[in-house]
Amino acid sequence: MKIGISLGDITGIGPEVTLKALAAELPADDTQYVILGDADILASVHATSGLPLPLTRSETASDRILCLNPYATPLPPNLPAGAPEAARAAVEWLREGARRCLEKRLDALVTAPVNKEAIIRSGVPFVGQTEFLSELAGTSDTIMMLLGHDDRGRWLRVALATTHVPLRLVAERLTQANVELAITLAARACADLGLPRARVAVCGLNPHAGEGGKLGDEELRIIGPAIRAARDRGIDVHGPVSADTLFHSALNGGCEAVVAMYHDQGLAPLKMVAFESGVNWTLGLPFIRTSPDHGTAYDIAGKGVADPSSMIAAIRLAKQLASRRRSRD
Repeated sequence: MKIGISLGDITGIGPEVTLKALAAELPADDTQYVILGDADILASVHATSGLPLPLTRSETASDRILCLNPYATPLPPNLPAGAPEAARAAVEWLREGARRCLEKRLDALVTAPVNKEAIIRSGVPFVGQTEFLSELAGTSDTIMMLLGHDDRGRWLRVALATTHVPLRLVAERLTQANVELAITLAARACADLGLPRARVAVCGLNPHAGEGGKLGDEELRIIGPAIRAARDRGIDVHGPVSADTLFHSALNGGCEAVVAMYHDQGLAPLKMVAFESGVNWTLGLPFIRTSPDHGTAYDIAGKGVADPSSMIAAIRLAKQLASRRRSRD
């Protein structure tokens, strides 16, 4: 199995958590890892980390960890946080990872954090990694799912009907089609994970799920019809349910996946229970893509204190999904 890792913004914690995660995962199996990033900077981080990792820059069948830089210009050392050179390089590494997945040269792609503001400031139009990869893959039918578990092993799996949308525009951007897509892909994700059931619960948009139209009619016009259409196709789905109660039920086994209507509605509960170990999984791509559920953390970059738990979880999920896909194929 060959897993790609795009190194993300190297002025953040991406290189550190990547190396720490690989040190934890390398003994687990014979997976090969291809890091797409600046080999000199990675080697510098590696030298100060004290981690016994077999990094190499020559692509051979026996390499466990290979570092390749598809970006034409080497990056200077000691770049400041959010440097435009680092931001542009992060986009090119992401692009190369997607290309290799589409060409079947990688079994999955794990993406280290980038900084959207830094990328845009560098002159590259950018909404997010999910949207960027969807465009490269030629599909708009993708959904963000965040998943993680608490210290008692209770899981939340949350698919988002809308992603990076200003809150004041959520009701305007919400459609029956994207709610139904989120339900469909959430149910499929449960099957991809090998779960015995695929019960999906759907949040309302408004307080108390609209109270029959008294607090908003999106539940009646958009969300309810999407649920009924998905149920007619055989999906085990119910709702809309008020979000202030649904996540408690989901955490205690009431369903396998939740569909939230907007970013913070779904991610606030998820990060409450799985802040260190949450994983972002892009559903609907023609290849497997996961990422840690945190940002570049410029404030702690280079200090050696970054927690690799989320990156470890992202790598493990990518391997789990790739292994199941191989066994089916």
